[in-house]
Amino acid sequence: MKKITLLTFLVTSAIFGWTLRKYGQMKFDKFGGNLYILHGPVTEPNIENEGFMNNPALIESKNGLIVIDPGGNYNVGKKILKEIKKVSSKPIIAVLNSHKHGDHWFANIAIKKEFPDVKIYAHPQMIKEVKASEAQKWYEILDRLSKNLKGTKPFAFPKYELKDGQKLNIDGEVFLISHPKRTHSDTDILITHQNSNTLFLGDNVMVGRLGGFDDSSSILGNIKLLKGIMKDKNYSLYVPGHGVSGDKNSTVGSYLNYLEVIEDEAQRAYNNEKEYYEAKEPAIKRLKDYQNWDAFSRQMGKHLNKVYQEIEENDM
Repeated sequence: MKKITLLTFLVTSAIFGWTLRKYGQMKFDKFGGNLYILHGPVTEPNIENEGFMNNPALIESKNGLIVIDPGGNYNVGKKILKEIKKVSSKPIIAVLNSHKHGDHWFANIAIKKEFPDVKIYAHPQMIKEVKASEAQKWYEILDRLSKNLKGTKPFAFPKYELKDGQKLNIDGEVFLISHPKRTHSDTDILITHQNSNTLFLGDNVMVGRLGGFDDSSSILGNIKLLKGIMKDKNYSLYVPGHGVSGDKNSTVGSYLNYLEVIEDEAQRAYNNEKEYYEAKEPAIKRLKDYQNWDAFSRQMGKHLNKVYQEIEENDM
């Protein structure tokens, strides 16, 4: 009887992935021929999600595996590695990090420990900033919120630089790199996987949750970027930094609409010589479809303040 129970558990685990408390089963879903994405919970880092809420992606090449944004800490990274092995037994040969915020790249260390020769790529500005202070800053934030980072150092910093306009060929899988200078941060890269016609957007797009904009970011820059993407060619799949992947309108269009409403109300307040917080009530009325997004009540006012300041700076 015990043997049967154990066998059932092993088979069930292999099929369904790991259970992340109230969020349920975490597993990679297949998109096209060799692309897999594990969509994390659409929440801010907390004890329940163990600091995991981004969208690690996996691309299987002829001889190995390529991972984009493996997750937010070593402990989560080990679990994601187990899910990767359910997809393929090939070695991980490369990791691409989209930007400096630790919830996307701290799991590098889990991969590096198991595959010491793995090449980890990022924009040079990200490499510079995480080595200076950004990694420690994010470690403290994520550990405080998730209580899941203690003992998970050292960091596995990206080493190989990716620059704007670069074409990267990894074992026959071709990636185009775009660096928009200053949008969600000053370290972002957008990654086009040519083989699957997929655009990885990083945190320049979020669906179902709202994140912060720090001093290195620009909401106006983010809006300009997304307007350009909306006018650009259509990709088969758009992968946001947080939230469900989908078509252009459900991902880029949805987040762009939110940012444009924020900008419009902030501009209206500025033109009428009002303070940014006086734009909050009309913005909320226009954003009724976003009020169930995670952190809406906490972040929306901050976003208004941020874009108001940018509008004011541009006018001086």
